[in-house]
Amino acid sequence: MKILNKKIAARKSSVAWIQRQASDPYVAKAQKEGYRARAAFKIIEMDEKYHFFRNGQVVVDLGAAPGSWSQYVARKYPKSRIFAMDLLEIKPINNVEFYQGDFTTDEALKWLEDKLNLSHDEMGRGTADVVMSDMAPNTVGHKKTDHIRQMVLLEYALDFALRALKVGGTFVAKSFTGGTTNDLLKQIKEHFETVHHIKPPASRKDSVEMFIVAMGFKG
Repeated sequence: MKILNKKIAARKSSVAWIQRQASDPYVAKAQKEGYRARAAFKIIEMDEKYHFFRNGQVVVDLGAAPGSWSQYVARKYPKSRIFAMDLLEIKPINNVEFYQGDFTTDEALKWLEDKLNLSHDEMGRGTADVVMSDMAPNTVGHKKTDHIRQMVLLEYALDFALRALKVGGTFVAKSFTGGTTNDLLKQIKEHFETVHHIKPPASRKDSVEMFIVAMGFKG
């Protein structure tokens, strides 16, 4: 891949990124299998390990862009209904309803609540089988600040999942190395039968991301 803009090409970070992409087997695999991003294999590997998806489920995808997680679910489980959301636009995917907006706003939440027929705040009476979140903040390079920002998004996603999930449902969400705060982890464990911290093989070794897979929502 040749960069025509000489100023960009001169940046070491741009050169390093291109070199990493070119040598990344998951990038090549995504292109070969028609996925929009290598991130597809993160959710694929987690599903293959814990088997939380089934055909005919209702699935919510937060932080969906460019759409590779939704793309996997729609492809592998075509009878499922998928509701995806992101600040960035994504190209249409069959069987996926998409809303472009900020998940933390009332307008975005209302869209999801309407789609899921959530007319109450009572836990354990939701309609979603899986709530998955790959949301991440714009990092600033300060480890503690970035971690706090990620935990805030995780708390938003968890709060929604506790209202949206059916009993027995699954919550899958991005965290950062260092784990959740004790209070947040305690809350997750209180509401789910099993909680796993995982760094799937598709997650780059130098990345600080981790994932929480919480299964068996108690309500």
